Amino acid sequence: MPDASYFDKYEDLAFERTDDGILTMRFQTDGGPVVFTGQTHEDLPRALEEIALDVDNKAMIITGTGDVFMDDIDGASLGEIFKPAVWEKIRTEGLAVLQRLLSLPFPVIGVANGPATVHSEYLLLTDIHIASERATYGDFPHPAFGITAGDGLQVVWGDVVGTARAKWLLWSGETIDAATAERWGAVNEVLPHDQAYTRGLEIARKLAAKPRLYRSLQKQTLNQRLLRRVIEGVPFGMALEGLTAADLAYQQK
Repeated sequence: MPDASYFDKYEDLAFERTDDGILTMRFQTDGGPVVFTGQTHEDLPRALEEIALDVDNKAMIITGTGDVFMDDIDGASLGEIFKPAVWEKIRTEGLAVLQRLLSLPFPVIGVANGPATVHSEYLLLTDIHIASERATYGDFPHPAFGITAGDGLQVVWGDVVGTARAKWLLWSGETIDAATAERWGAVNEVLPHDQAYTRGLEIARKLAAKPRLYRSLQKQTLNQRLLRRVIEGVPFGMALEGLTAADLAYQQK
């Protein structure tokens, strides 16, 4: 199966696809664990749109590189986020990523290959979530930067594990291990590190073999409620996040 045009288009996203239509999207920076940047934030919704339109994709795996899913972010690269026009761009992109992940017309398997303390909600939005025993979950950037976690973490974690656990995780700034995430209902299976991706691929192959219409409509059926909650909660949450970013910039003057 030939590579699609987007395979080499986005610097922080690496793609590979099996002959039976399993696309893997791997977050990476220069061949190693990703440093999430403003460019990553801009590229991801565009990539997901191209992925959705590619009829050769029957299922997808999202994962990280090496022993890390995502745990580093270059905050400065997001630009002057305290300015309304800059933040509105970030807000639009942030909502688009979550909507498009939930709306892809085929099943998505999340494989947490290590720490997921930046944008862990991407994994929770997948249809089946496999974790390496080395995976950890939490929210590093928002407490570190001093801004509200309104970009989807509050909606997705609350929906998946319940309000009390989501509040604890997002207030405390602490992390949970893969076993705890499984016990909370955020992870379907925890496996030895070297078996996690293989298990994800096994599941993806099983689901990709289903009829195309079934795959698309089952996706819509199972994600309807969460998609509605994302559309309702993320624009408001990100507006509040932008206010705290502006306040932080004001306090630093």
